[in-house]
Amino acid sequence: HRKGTQRDPTPGTGRDRGMIHVVGHTATDHIFKVPHLPGKNTSTQILDHQIFFGGGAANIAVGIATLGGESILVSAVGGDFTGSDYDTWLDKHRVGRFFYIEEDAHTALACMFTDENEDQITFFEWGASEAFTKADPPAFDFVHMATADPSYNVKVAERARFSSFDPGQDIHKYTAEQFEQLLDTIDLLFANRFEAEIMGDVLNLTEEELAARVPVAIFTRGGEGSRLYEDTSLTAIPSVPVTLIDPTGAGDAYRAGFLTAYQKEMSLADCCRIGTVCSSFVIEKVGCQTNLPDWEQVQERYQRYFG
Repeated sequence: HRKGTQRDPTPGTGRDRGMIHVVGHTATDHIFKVPHLPGKNTSTQILDHQIFFGGGAANIAVGIATLGGESILVSAVGGDFTGSDYDTWLDKHRVGRFFYIEEDAHTALACMFTDENEDQITFFEWGASEAFTKADPPAFDFVHMATADPSYNVKVAERARFSSFDPGQDIHKYTAEQFEQLLDTIDLLFANRFEAEIMGDVLNLTEEELAARVPVAIFTRGGEGSRLYEDTSLTAIPSVPVTLIDPTGAGDAYRAGFLTAYQKEMSLADCCRIGTVCSSFVIEKVGCQTNLPDWEQVQERYQRYFG
């Protein structure tokens, strides 16, 4: 269902400048560098192992807050979270919280292995995030749905005034029916090239047909930049040339930049460019939240590359 002009993502329609709720995982990231991703029944050497704050929704919420926006993280954490370094980190960045707390569980864990070609594979343990499977969400005003339980996200999209969605690493949990329900209700779709291919295969749709199902679609393509579809009109957004150290978290930073710029009522193409600039900072260092830029840094780099 669409809700008339209230759900119209076109610039100048009086967007709410207030809080952005971000739904999904809060997790500890273990990031490994390997020479190559091994095949079945084989092994490879671990060249580097570092631990960082992560989880798709948390990355986006902290990114928005670092840019000067207001965000509330809608997430599930375990009994191990209160008083933790991550808890303090969220306080430091003034990220609001709408938490489901599972006292007997531990907070989610992600293990990401990246090879020398920057190809990546992720193993994710949900832990406390299982709380999403039995939770009933309220009606959020402006919400972005990142990685979370598909049935929870479907309910969020149905009840929200304005919603955007990216499937993330949980994409394989969605049924065709759940994808259909989301495409019928969301205002913005984000997906990288692999997620767009998977959704397209499940629904038997091309990228263009997938984009036509929603008012606005943004498909990120790594070093090739991103594609913005608005009412079937395609705009190509180039990437920002920087030294790539680690690609983990680039998509989350893009979404944080886009959504913050969107709340500032910038054009959709400029929102994509702001997202591109934000992701360019994150890939310069290891860790999803290690090198998130503030708005002044984004503006300076934006001017340098986009004028």
